[in-house]
Amino acid sequence: MTPQTLPALSLLETRVLGVLIEKQHTVPDTYPLSLNALLAGCNQKSSRDPVLNATETEVQLALDHLKGLSLVMEASGSRVTRYEHSADRMLRLPSQSIAILAILMLRGPQTPGELRINCERLHKFSDLSSVEAFLHELRDRPAGAMVIELPRRPGSRENRWAHLLSGEPAAEALSLAPAQTAAGSDITTAELAALKANVARLEDDVTQLKAIVAKLCAELGVSAS
Repeated sequence: MTPQTLPALSLLETRVLGVLIEKQHTVPDTYPLSLNALLAGCNQKSSRDPVLNATETEVQLALDHLKGLSLVMEASGSRVTRYEHSADRMLRLPSQSIAILAILMLRGPQTPGELRINCERLHKFSDLSSVEAFLHELRDRPAGAMVIELPRRPGSRENRWAHLLSGEPAAEALSLAPAQTAAGSDITTAELAALKANVARLEDDVTQLKAIVAKLCAELGVSAS
């Protein structure tokens, strides 16, 4: 499948695909995901931009469309229907590129520095140049670009990048307005991104622990509440 044959995905469809890729790495014990787990991942408040409030029906419709494109499939061997992605196989991309696309789908346009930090749990890039190399590969693919480099914001050292799975970015993503920071703040963008990544990591750990507790309670026949 190539960008020419892949129809533009909706925001929720990219969110569903991004969540499946993310959770495959962050909560492997509960992957593939049930519809409820996928819904929670789509509506997660942290590590998401924008934050969504999708319904179960909307997520199911997004799943059905992605299944039709062979980007998602139902996993076998479970009493509860579970879903897994096949983006790497269908898009014919290496794991590094899939990690970058997933983070762009989940968090919106980002600089290579932000991508390196936020991709850490999906793939650990050795340095900034390796992130940039995979971004350039995704941009310059003979089959069609899958990312785009956005204009640099005033005061920024790096350009932001956005994915093209939903078509060209909205006009606001191309805005040159600088990001607003608190007056007198000494914290850097990289430090703030690192703090957010740590918070997201802790929240994923809590989610994984809750899933394990729920599984144990179900096996023991007791309430998880």
